[in-house]
Amino acid sequence: MDFRLICAVLLPLLAFTRAEQVKFADCGSVEGKVSQVDISPCPTQPCELHKGKSYTVNVTFSSDVDSQTSKALVHGVIAGVPVPYPIPNEDGCKSGIQCPIQKQKSYSYINELPVKAEYPSIKLVVEWELRDDSSKDLFCIKFPVQIVS
Repeated sequence: MDFRLICAVLLPLLAFTRAEQVKFADCGSVEGKVSQVDISPCPTQPCELHKGKSYTVNVTFSSDVDSQTSKALVHGVIAGVPVPYPIPNEDGCKSGIQCPIQKQKSYSYINELPVKAEYPSIKLVVEWELRDDSSKDLFCIKFPVQIVS
């Protein structure tokens, strides 16, 4: 069996084992619609992200367009200023989505949100976009978090 197929089947199941549905705001989804956002682990809201840990983010969305590719962009918004937030893999097609993305289908995008030990303890808003091959947002979501020791 193909390793990518196994990952595509098992990753969504693993993400749901301890995932908590979080409140989110849409920030300009143009080419799709988000139905649910889960972060694991996140027992309280806003999510407390502990330094040195990594968190699984699962976004369930439907696409309004066909797209061969998808690329994630993540920012931490601090005092209204978006600061680029690096994630391990910005390729959505390697993050739980089997590409090409098809119109009117539902997808579970899964990625990691690593929190480095050197990050300051701070409250911020995470802005997460997934763009199609014409650089329009399949989704754009915002959710509050707090980085703690």
